[in-house]
Amino acid sequence: MTTTRTATGTTVLQATGVTMRFGGLTAVRSVDLTVNTGEIVGLIGPNGAGKTTFFNCLTGLYVPTEGTVAYKGTVLPPKPHLVTQAGIARTFQNIRLFANMTVLENVLVGRHTRTKEGLWSALLRGPGFKKAERESEERAMELLEFIGLAQKRDHLARNLPYGDQRKLEIARALASDPGLLLLDEPTAGMNPQETRTTEELVFAIRDQGIAVLVIEHDMRFIFNLCDRVACLVQGEKLVEGTSETVQSDERVVAAYLGTPFEGAPEDSAIEEVVAAEKAAHPDGTDSGTSTARPEGDDQ
Repeated sequence: MTTTRTATGTTVLQATGVTMRFGGLTAVRSVDLTVNTGEIVGLIGPNGAGKTTFFNCLTGLYVPTEGTVAYKGTVLPPKPHLVTQAGIARTFQNIRLFANMTVLENVLVGRHTRTKEGLWSALLRGPGFKKAERESEERAMELLEFIGLAQKRDHLARNLPYGDQRKLEIARALASDPGLLLLDEPTAGMNPQETRTTEELVFAIRDQGIAVLVIEHDMRFIFNLCDRVACLVQGEKLVEGTSETVQSDERVVAAYLGTPFEGAPEDSAIEEVVAAEKAAHPDGTDSGTSTARPEGDDQ
């Protein structure tokens, strides 16, 4: 059985002092986090903890009020397409597939940051364009083989079972050839068998040299999977360490059980932050980018 391992690679992601405010409310407060090559890091916390908000800061969907996000030593611009181009890819809490496109076409969409052909090349369909198109399709098929959907390449995404749709979204993210993959609740809505399959898939991704940062509410999944786990509560990092360290921390247990601990936020404060996020995007979209924000964001 595949197990976690201790990573000793170089730093891929370095988030320093990341803070996100909505008006006078602070959703994420001075969070530091590193992810190294060959490592799987988990991010946990109760609803309203700031997890997805933090993800959105890492990927350029939100511009942090304070702090920096660096990928392999280079500070990233707060633009989603530039973050993807740099080498960070993500999936969303709610599936964001193109329902009326085929499985293969969905993966090919993820290749757009790795192709250099422009408008005129596409219109004229010269040798360079045809070569790039062929290489993109070959890479897409490799990924479909990797996740086990090669036989469904011509199926419409909307006709796939739920678990396969989740896998397809991961394949599309991998199509950009990232060095770091961010997964936002990859097992949400899955049955135990699908969850085990996803766990093995994440291990396989790690074994290809891709670092992984994952948000998840399934504690068994996250603690079996991750080399390190960080827990956010009300936008602040409460504790970080091995699965054993985090599981045994009384503050983590208290946060999930709803038991107050010293310095714990009141329920009203959590509700205010959630309301502020919804008010920032009342139509469920992110202004200034074509990438949709996941509806029902749990922060």
